[in-house]
Parts: sequence; structure tokens; C-alpha cells
Amino acid sequence: MMDTNELELKVKKVYSHKFKNISRRVVNALKRAEIDLNELTVDEIRTLTTSLVEVETQSLQNEVENLLAQKENIERALEKKADELQEAKYEIFNVLEEDVKPNKDVLLALHHIKLQSIDLYDILSEMVESTIITALEKEQESDIDESLKEVIKEITFEAIKEGSLNTIRVRKILSTILATAIDVAEATPTKADSILRLTLKGMRGGLVKAIDRFKQRVAYMPIEAKHILIEDYDTIIEDLNQTDTLFSQIILTQASESSQLLRKMLIEINKDMHYDLEELVLISKETADVIRSRFSNFAKGAVKRADVALQSPKAKEAKRMGAQAMEAARIVLGSAIKSAKDVMEKKEK
Repeated sequence: MMDTNELELKVKKVYSHKFKNISRRVVNALKRAEIDLNELTVDEIRTLTTSLVEVETQSLQNEVENLLAQKENIERALEKKADELQEAKYEIFNVLEEDVKPNKDVLLALHHIKLQSIDLYDILSEMVESTIITALEKEQESDIDESLKEVIKEITFEAIKEGSLNTIRVRKILSTILATAIDVAEATPTKADSILRLTLKGMRGGLVKAIDRFKQRVAYMPIEAKHILIEDYDTIIEDLNQTDTLFSQIILTQASESSQLLRKMLIEINKDMHYDLEELVLISKETADVIRSRFSNFAKGAVKRADVALQSPKAKEAKRMGAQAMEAARIVLGSAIKSAKDVMEKKEK
């Protein structure tokens, strides 16, 4: 039995990169180190393979670490520049709003353009809170009803509309809006039911509008640009078939984290909204149908590409390892059966 530290040093000492490929480098190292795999223990084989991998891949490992460091620096720089971009947009709109303050029509137009120009994701909670509080400060209840629902609808639509319909992203946006409404409702219990119902109706309307916009974009999108929206064909189809379930789950999840009073209200509102979700179900189904009819060939093409990918070195290695795992399991099972038989035979004797 060879000392593992000695084995490691020996392998690394004789390993040479002068040969053109890994196969020749490994064979040469084994030959120069006078190692016979069949005579090694499990620990020695582990040390041998670890040493070979380390000495062969050291430069690659260093390159990967350098690239990861660069990636982190780039991500930090991107985050900083994205913040600066947002701030620049805010400043431009603030200047314009001050300039046209007396003209309400122009101010309203600027407001709509601003919603479409800035990233609402980062300021979503604060914006929703401000919207609800402003609505509550109005004197007439009817004005509150209409304004709150419509503004929440617009905010929801603008926050969701860009890019693909990613369930995680949509869930986070809707959950953030509802959680913020719940916080305000907790502070104003006499208006809680009205706040929650109007917020949820606005959220539903905004989601319907966002899905409808997505449907229009898919219907008229050039086939060459399909990958922009249809990154994962099967997932998008599945998500669209359960948007009503997603909406209800968000309500019930937030309800479970709320006070007893608001939990009861949210569960009741969720029941009442069951039939109101028919429009959401319909537009989601229509969108799924458009995707199927428009990009079914694309999906088939993706399957063909997957077939080609299965012939790649990585896929072949995965297949080989799967087969080896089965063979190893058979060997272990066979050994266990043999041991059991030996014990039984001894008992019989």
C-alpha cells in the first residue's frame, strides 16, 4: 500500500503538458509513475484521480475564477449604472412636470409617459402605498372607488408588460402590490374591505391587459424574433393555463400572513372574485392558442435541436455515467445476494 501524499506528489511531478491531448498526458503519467490501477486501493484511486484532475485543469480553474470575478464586477457595475439611469429619468420628468404644472392635460400625458419609461419594479411598493393613501384622502367614496382601481390596474400593467410572461416575476409583482395594500388596510380597518377589493380588481385588470398585450406581440412578431418572448415554450403554455389559480394562490398566501380580520376579508374576496376571473382565464387561453398556432414549428425545431444536443460530448458522457451507475448497482446487488446465499448455506450445513 502506497502513502497517499507520496502518490499525489509523484503523479504531479511526472505529469507533463507537452503531449497534445489529455489521453496521452494521463497514460504517460501513469507509465512514468509506474502505477497499475488494478493494484490500487479505493483511497489510492481517489488520490490518483484527484491529483490528475488538479494538475490537468489548474489553468482552466484559474481562468474560471478570473471570469467569475469579472462577472461579479460587471454585475455590480450594471446595477450601479441601472440606478443612475433611473435617477436620470426621474430628474428629466421632474423638470418637465415643474415646467407644465398649471396645465393638467399635459401633466396627465407626462404621467402616462413616465409610467411607460421608468422601471416600476424597484419602486413598486412605495408607489402603490402612495396611490392608496392619496385615494383615501379624497372626500367622495365614489371617486376613491374608480380612481384606485384604475390606477392599480395601470401600475400592474406597466410593471408586468415588458418581456416574457415569467411566472416568478408576475407572482412577485402581484404579491408586492397586494402586500402593500394589506399594510395600508391594516392601518385603516374601516376602509380595509374597500381597499383590498379595489386593489385586487385593479390587479386582475392589469394582468388581463398585460396578457392581452403579450398575445398581440406574439401574433405579429417576426418569426426570427420569437426567442425574445418564447424562451421556454412548454413553461409559458403551462403558466397561461393556470393564471386564475396563480391569482387565487397569491391572495390566499397573503391572507395566511395577515391578521385574523384581514385574513377573513381576503378569503371572502377570493370567493367573490371566482366568477370575475373568467375574463382572465379566457384571455390566457386565447394567448396560449396563439402561441401554439404561431410557434408550434419552433417548438418542434427545439426538439430537433435537443436531439442533436444529445449527441454532444456532454450528453454522451451523461449517458455513459448513467449506464455505469446501473452497472455499479447490479454489482452491489449481486454481491449482497451472494453474501446472503453464503450465510444461508452455512446455516443449512
